[in-house]
Amino acid sequence: MQPNKQPNRNRRVFAWLDRVRNGNSPTLWRSLLCWIVIGLCSGLFASLYWTVLEQFTHVLREFQGVSLLIVMPLAGLAIGLVIHVLGNPGEIGLIVDNIHSRGGRIETRENPSMLLSSLVSISAGGSLGPEAPMVQVTGSVGTWVADRLQLQGEALRSLSLAGMAAGFTALFGAPLGGAFFALEILHHQHVVEYYEAILPAIVSSCASYAVFVLITQLGIGPTWHFPVYSIEKVNDFAFAILFGILGALIAWIFISIFKASAWLFTRFSMPVYVRTTLAGLILGGLAAFFPLTRYFGHDELNIIVENNADAIALLLLALAKMIAISVTVNGEWRGGFIIPLFFTGACVGKAIALLVPGLNPVLTMITTMAALNAAVTRTPISTTLLLTKLTGFTPFTPILFASLVGFFLSPKMPLIKSQLQPKPPLAS
Repeated sequence: MQPNKQPNRNRRVFAWLDRVRNGNSPTLWRSLLCWIVIGLCSGLFASLYWTVLEQFTHVLREFQGVSLLIVMPLAGLAIGLVIHVLGNPGEIGLIVDNIHSRGGRIETRENPSMLLSSLVSISAGGSLGPEAPMVQVTGSVGTWVADRLQLQGEALRSLSLAGMAAGFTALFGAPLGGAFFALEILHHQHVVEYYEAILPAIVSSCASYAVFVLITQLGIGPTWHFPVYSIEKVNDFAFAILFGILGALIAWIFISIFKASAWLFTRFSMPVYVRTTLAGLILGGLAAFFPLTRYFGHDELNIIVENNADAIALLLLALAKMIAISVTVNGEWRGGFIIPLFFTGACVGKAIALLVPGLNPVLTMITTMAALNAAVTRTPISTTLLLTKLTGFTPFTPILFASLVGFFLSPKMPLIKSQLQPKPPLAS
């Protein structure tokens, strides 16, 4: 009979954790191990979440046309009841606020509500993507690890940011872009606010990316199938700047629509489940007339790239998509608006390329996408890195030009108001 070796193994594991926590191993290796563990756990969660989300979406995508006027309000009611019973999990703005004002803590207690409400929101066809739930949960993984090691101050905040970066990376398939996005989105003016978290964010992102790709086989190549583009003229840089101005203008229009939608929803006091049901009815109506406004654009953007469409139809679709994003957010459906903004920019960019002969449609679409997202989210560097990966657009300089133009021409008041908070003083 073999002796039971499990207790001895457990004692060795706990003794090793004690040595890590008490600083009896080299500081760099101890930190590196924490970052990798956060990334691995985040990648495993993201893989599971994505798999479940795809199964839900496969079922609910079968409903089309007039049936959406029933299905999407029912989905809205389910979302509202989840939030009513389990509590409001917040959005990206709340996560940013927690990083700034709560010592970097992202609590796990909001995760059940976020997971359930976002799964229904995204799979039913809300115009938001899975970045918000992924970042919420993976950021809380970082906080949990920091609590186990009894870390405080910047050490705790850095691990939370490492978890956030791992969540962004799993969705976008770009470790460097995901890491910088987690840091850039925290402030409306400074490109990287918490620079001390850059290395933890990058290491966790790489670990998360490796696990997510291994399990799902997603994120290896470009997500969207744009034709090959190469810089042929210096004029392309000038066009990138012009399309950057166009993207910034669309951002101003989007933020105006968003604020009008927020005003309409807050004008009438109603329980959350009534608000989510009403939002579902509006979204179902939009999707019945503009089917591509349904869902967050991960697959739909390829349809815009590959199919021929009338320029006016594309502009109307972009307007409908901006309304859908605004209703989804203000109607308390859950998710993130980064990929939906890319979709909107692609519609506008392709429409302009059709209206103005001689323009390169690939350059027009991608630079407009970059400027729009950078203007709304205040993330010029990570937008450049993400779009380079997502589109396979190798000469990233035009994207950078457009992103910077969008960033500097963005409205003074950011869409995510918690970005306005200054970085708190360094905790001891």
